Amino acid sequence: MPFTPYHFGPSALVGLPLNRYIDIPVFVLANVVVDLEPLAVMVFNLNYPLHGYLHTFLIGGLAGLAWGFVAYPLRPLFAWIMNPFGLGYKPTLAKMMLSGLLGAMFHVFTDSFLYKEMNPFWPIAGNPLYAVLRYRTVLLACEVSLILAIVLYLALAIVKYRKERAGSRNQQTG
Repeated sequence: MPFTPYHFGPSALVGLPLNRYIDIPVFVLANVVVDLEPLAVMVFNLNYPLHGYLHTFLIGGLAGLAWGFVAYPLRPLFAWIMNPFGLGYKPTLAKMMLSGLLGAMFHVFTDSFLYKEMNPFWPIAGNPLYAVLRYRTVLLACEVSLILAIVLYLALAIVKYRKERAGSRNQQTG
């Protein structure tokens, strides 16, 4: 992606329905972790590919696992961030590591359609996914998925609110 924020839409759209099974903050931020590589290349003017080893399923996946492990002590912070959203937050180390792995691999998969120089299946050279989808199509899908994720979140919030309201009415009449 030209900018990591494009990854937030697809990761939120995937993460919201899977909230019971994955750790949303770790999943979403794993998409960011992978883009530390091109950021470092640009900032430090490194003689290194913009989309190098972190943009492979193997190394990116391992980085995602590591991110899930490193993020584990941050559970209280993530809970504090998640509580206002009303999604419930029940982290475990296994859930966080799985979320890091899936988030990083999701990032690599999405970027694979955009960058010829990537080797997503490293140590196998080449990128068979490059240009399977047009660049603009991938960006549009990311933008639309952000809108859909917002709509999905609002729908989930409304359903939860109605259930809570109905529950409180039942307690008052019971």
